[in-house]
Amino acid sequence: MFRLTILASGSSGNAALLEAGRRRWLVDAGLSGRRLEERLQALGVEPSSLSGVFLTHEHADHARGLRVFLRRHSLPLYCNELTWLALFEETKIDWRRLETATRLELDEMEVESFPVPHDAADPVGFLFHHATGTVGVLTDLGYATRLVLEKMSQCRALLLEANHDPGLLQADSRRPWSVKQRILSRHGHLSNQSAAEIAAEMARRKLEAVVLGHLSEDCNRPELAERAIRDRLDQDKLAPLSVHVWTEDTPSPPLCWE
Repeated sequence: MFRLTILASGSSGNAALLEAGRRRWLVDAGLSGRRLEERLQALGVEPSSLSGVFLTHEHADHARGLRVFLRRHSLPLYCNELTWLALFEETKIDWRRLETATRLELDEMEVESFPVPHDAADPVGFLFHHATGTVGVLTDLGYATRLVLEKMSQCRALLLEANHDPGLLQADSRRPWSVKQRILSRHGHLSNQSAAEIAAEMARRKLEAVVLGHLSEDCNRPELAERAIRDRLDQDKLAPLSVHVWTEDTPSPPLCWE
């Protein structure tokens, strides 16, 4: 059994539960420690039963509850050194080095990380390889490099950032122009249209299901993100994908493979 459940995904908090056989891991911990515990327990998962946490990068919306959660449940953290140094000065956390562009075997699953363009210390995407297929996690990047596209071509399912609708972002009066420039930059975040380009390219390969996440609460709408994907698939005359859109509000139904 191989299963991915989104616990939360949005501009203010991101976390997912990955299950392979009898082992479970978190991917990012962008909710408070208490909210992570509540969402796991709502799924019947005790936090102390986890095998560890994989971390894409150090920004608060991916690491907000990390320190408390790791200490409270004595779990190991898997990330690269620059991300570790950006978060922790002490050595009381059980850090398992997982450097960028390396692979790690963990029982039934193999984890692979790869670099992504984002304004963090050493941000990564993840591939989780299993006998039933590969799941990718690709959030927080300004654009898809050739390497990113090459890595994602292996995916059967993909958690993909669709951060903003360009029109809503430009019209947003609460964000200064400097913040908008950062979001739109090559080290910022993917728009719905950029996510659609990636999804269409991967639909030509092995991709069967895409979960759109990291939606901006102010500058995006679930229906806009989903429509961008479906319109691009129709435009390119590609077979329809299973498209899911998830936000921070509740855990998603699991994507499962036996």
